[in-house]
Amino acid sequence: MGEVYIAALLCGLIGGAQTEKPVSFDNQGLDRGIRIDCETPTHSIEIGLDQTASARDSIHQAVFASTQTGRRPMVIMIDRDGVEGRYEQEMRIVAEALGIEFQVCKQDFILRWASTSAWRKVEADDLPSPEIAALLCDLGSLASKKLSN
Repeated sequence: MGEVYIAALLCGLIGGAQTEKPVSFDNQGLDRGIRIDCETPTHSIEIGLDQTASARDSIHQAVFASTQTGRRPMVIMIDRDGVEGRYEQEMRIVAEALGIEFQVCKQDFILRWASTSAWRKVEADDLPSPEIAALLCDLGSLASKKLSN
């Protein structure tokens, strides 16, 4: 399963999120661009797949995107094997050292949660309860703030 597909499913759980958001910036008089894996009203999120050295780029991409958008950088690692391997460990340690929000979400959980969304009443976010999230995919910091009447 590819990163773009899983990012689209994951972003779909977060109210107000946009997948593959294009962002332009100027470089030596030329219009350049990047695509943010998942952008929320508060975060620029990059998604990395476990077991891949290229996932390390997610930290760089999240930080650069945040400089262009004014949103907080976040990296979400998609866990496909249930093991914190070399790259996941490196990224967790580096993200913590730099103060970048870092979360791990289990791929099977994302697939199951997205496929059962039609049976849940969703008002803004379709995020799991804190008890489930703590084990499988804690995205509570991304939850939309409910307006009080």
